[in-house]
Amino acid sequence: MNPEKILIRSTNWIGDAVMTTPAVHTIRENFPNAEITMLAMPWVADIFRLSPDVDKVLVYDKKDLYPGRIKGVLKLANHLKQYRFDAAILLQNAFEAAFLVWMAGIPLRAGYKRDGRGFLLTHGVELTSEIRARHQVHYYQMMLAGLGLDLGPDKLRLPLSAELTGWAKGYIECLKGQGPFSTQDGKAPPHEGISSAEYRDTSEKTIIPVIGFNPGAAYGPAKRWPAEKFGQLAALIAHHYGESGCLILVFGTKDDTDAARAIKEFSLRTPFHVIDMTAKTTLQQVMALIQCCNAFVTNDSGLMHVAAGLATPTIAIFGSTDHIATGPFSERAVVIRKEMECSPCLQSECPRKHLSCLEEISSQEVYTEVVKALALCPANSLPQGEGI
Repeated sequence: MNPEKILIRSTNWIGDAVMTTPAVHTIRENFPNAEITMLAMPWVADIFRLSPDVDKVLVYDKKDLYPGRIKGVLKLANHLKQYRFDAAILLQNAFEAAFLVWMAGIPLRAGYKRDGRGFLLTHGVELTSEIRARHQVHYYQMMLAGLGLDLGPDKLRLPLSAELTGWAKGYIECLKGQGPFSTQDGKAPPHEGISSAEYRDTSEKTIIPVIGFNPGAAYGPAKRWPAEKFGQLAALIAHHYGESGCLILVFGTKDDTDAARAIKEFSLRTPFHVIDMTAKTTLQQVMALIQCCNAFVTNDSGLMHVAAGLATPTIAIFGSTDHIATGPFSERAVVIRKEMECSPCLQSECPRKHLSCLEEISSQEVYTEVVKALALCPANSLPQGEGI
């Protein structure tokens, strides 16, 4: 197998995409001269735009460009034919992914034999119970091993540009009241044209810790630690820093604005800032800001994996999901969960209607881990992730 043009079908969710980055690097290492194109959903594409392992990103926009379950797939397959790919490697598990590349006439089609799609693959890999029991990073790597590829290191890769890191440092100084930026229409300012050197001096003006909160999780309420507990945690952190203060950035989508508002209410009488960043940034901007955090408190979510990939000290709160398979893949991360007879149930909503796996995690317990994380990455330093 020595293809010159490779199509990789990305997974559909941010966290899953982050966990595939070691596998994408493995593909690049095995085919250093191939042109590698990533096919990804719009909300995932930013994960790969700055990757040196990917030459091109094609956006699979089901809403506008390729609407319709069957019609859209056929339209996209016809579009892919013009690229004359030699091989397709499917990181996405669905039957549709195999059907798409088969319809596109790609001669070599590789992936796990699952979801009834094995007959559409020319190079199918058996999904064994041993593979199912491994972390998702290994899950994707072991598929490539099954194809005979030499595996690269199991290291998450989220490179950021100097422009993005410079923007993030400057924007955070703005939020501290020291920097050159101003916001318009509630949105973060654009990052284009900013260099990290431009903010080398301002980044040292106000040395207070920056802590990221991520109270959301797209899967459902069984993955969301209550917003009021995030608020209690914010108050504990504020009390810890006293008059010197700290900065808490609350990340998420528009669905998380109510949670951010509840957390922000705890900041009114304390000497620190809670900044609602929900639905105000691009994914790349969020990544750059998370890289600047001294600690990141999060539910099991896509941004949890982003923080892990950037080596930001991470406190991950788990409820219904499996921390063995999808926990943060980082030595600088800690998982907080409760051992319960019913957990992990893997359900989006609690079947027993009590959410005890999350309710029994106290804000004090999480605060203790935040203090440890801040000792690991104090306010006058930044996590040394891929982008720095």
